[in-house]
Amino acid sequence: MNSQCLQVDEYELSRGSTQTSDDYESPLFDDDYEYGHDHFRYPLLTGQVVPVNAKGALASRFASITPAWLRHQRPRARCLAPCRICLPRSFLRTFALLAYTICTTILVIIIAGGVFFPGYTHLPPHYEDLRQAVRASHDAGRANLRHQKVFIAASIYDKGGKLCGGVWAENVLDLIQLLGPENAFLSIYVNDSGPEAREALADLQRRVPCDHALVFEDHIRFDDLLHITMPDGSERVKRIEYLAEVRNRALKPLENSTTIFDKLLYLNDVVFHPIDAAQLLFSTHTGADGRTDYRAACAVDFINPFKFYDTFATRDIEGYSMGLPFFPWFSANGDEQTHQDVLDGKDAVRVRSCWGGMVAFDARFFQTRNDGLDDLITAGNQSPSNLSVPYRFRSEKDFSWDASECCLIQADIQSPEPGQSGIYMNPFVRVAYDAKTLSWLGFTRRFERLYTPIHFLLDVMTNAPGHNPRRQEEPWQEVVETIWIPDQASEQGGSFREVTRIATHAGFCGRLGLTVMKENITEGERNWESIPVPQS
Repeated sequence: MNSQCLQVDEYELSRGSTQTSDDYESPLFDDDYEYGHDHFRYPLLTGQVVPVNAKGALASRFASITPAWLRHQRPRARCLAPCRICLPRSFLRTFALLAYTICTTILVIIIAGGVFFPGYTHLPPHYEDLRQAVRASHDAGRANLRHQKVFIAASIYDKGGKLCGGVWAENVLDLIQLLGPENAFLSIYVNDSGPEAREALADLQRRVPCDHALVFEDHIRFDDLLHITMPDGSERVKRIEYLAEVRNRALKPLENSTTIFDKLLYLNDVVFHPIDAAQLLFSTHTGADGRTDYRAACAVDFINPFKFYDTFATRDIEGYSMGLPFFPWFSANGDEQTHQDVLDGKDAVRVRSCWGGMVAFDARFFQTRNDGLDDLITAGNQSPSNLSVPYRFRSEKDFSWDASECCLIQADIQSPEPGQSGIYMNPFVRVAYDAKTLSWLGFTRRFERLYTPIHFLLDVMTNAPGHNPRRQEEPWQEVVETIWIPDQASEQGGSFREVTRIATHAGFCGRLGLTVMKENITEGERNWESIPVPQS
C-alpha cells in the first residue's frame, strides 16, 4: 500500500473492506479516503467508542452541532510515513529555525560586544580632561594648556578648490583657535590644481588668524627633480621622489623661521575633528608630568567606516607590514607587541612607522637648533648620505625598490633602540577622507573587537604579513643580492646581475616595485603609473 498523508482524525485501514467513505457523508471527512472493517470502533469522546456501522449517523449529528466556522476548516494533515510533499516542508522549517537561531545569536553577540566591550570608545582620563576644558570655554588657545608652538603643514592637490573652500579648511581654522593663533603657524602648498583651487586658497588666506605661508604653483617642473633611467633609455621621475618634494615645499618656511617650534603637525586631505588633532599633539604618550614623549604620533585614517587606508607607510615595531586593513590592523603573525597594544586599547601603539592622514612630530628634527637634539640623535641613524638635522622627506634611489616617503622620514628620526622607536599610532584619534565616513567612525569602533578572530583567520589564509627581504638587514653592512639592472643595449632591456650594496636603516619600509610620474595627463587621469619590475 502506498503511504499517504492522512487527516488528523483519520485512520489508515485495509482497502479490502466492502464499506467506503461514500457510505458516510459528513463535512468533517474528506470524500477521497476509504474506511474499512465493521468491527473497527471509531472514537468520538473520551471513554466512548461506537461500532463503525453507527458512525454515519453520529457523525452527521456531531456535525450539526459543530460551529459553522469549524465546519468549513480543513483538518490539519500529519504524516504517518515519509512522503514527497511533507519532507521538503519539514526540511525548510528546520533550516529556517536553524538560520533564525544563528542570526539571533550573532545579533546578541554584536549587541553585547558593542555595549559591554567597546573598542577605543572610553577616553583615558587626561584625554577627557582636555575635552572638558575645550567644551567649558570659547577662549582661543584653550586646548594648548602649555602654550606650545605648533607648525601646521599640508601639501595638497585641490582640484576644484573643494579642500581650501570646504570642510577641510574649516577644520584647520577651528584647530588654530584651539591652539591659539599666537602659538600656530600655517603652511599650505598647493600645485597642479587649477584656477578654482587658486581662488579658494586666496579666500582661505584672508581668513587665517595666525602667521602663515599659503603657496600655490601652477605646475612643478619635473626637470628639477631626480630622474632614473628606464630600460628603454628614457628618463623618468619616481612617484615617491615627487611626493617627497611637494611635502618638503610645505616645510620651507621652517628654514628661515626665527620661532622655535615644539610640535610639527602634518595634515593630509582628511576630514577630522579639531579636538582630536589637539589630543594627538598634547595627549599621546604622556608622562607623569603631563608632557608628551614621542618622536612621531599618528592618527588612524579610514577610507570607509571599516577599512584602514595608509598601509603603505605603516609598519609594526619589528618592521612587519600590516595584516588585512581592518581592526586590529596588525597581524599577530608579525610582531605580537604591536598587535597586543591594539587589543589592550593603548593610546600609544608601538610602531616603527605610521602616517594615518595626520601626524604630530617633535619639531626639533625639522629645525636647525642647539637645544638638546643630541639626546635624540644616535649614531645608528646616521647614514652614508649624511642624513642630519633638519630632516626632510626623501625617496629611495634604487630602481626596483619603492618605499613611502612617510615611512622613510620616520625611519630617519626614530630611536635605534630595539622596541623603543619613539613612533606611536594613536587609535583614539581617527580621520577620514570624507565627512560621511568620519560620522560613522564613532559608531563602528564600538564593535571592532569582534573582528579580531576573523582578522586572525584571514591573515593565516592570506599568509599576512608579506615577506620583505630587507626587513632584517643590518644598517651600513654590505649586502649581496641579485637585482634587475636596466640596459638599453640589451634586447630584453636589461638583465639580472649580482651586485653589492650598503644596507640602510630603512629597509623595512620598502617593497619590490616601481611607480613613476606621468607628464601631459588628460582630465581625470591620475598622474602616475606602476611599471612592472622583473623578478628573479
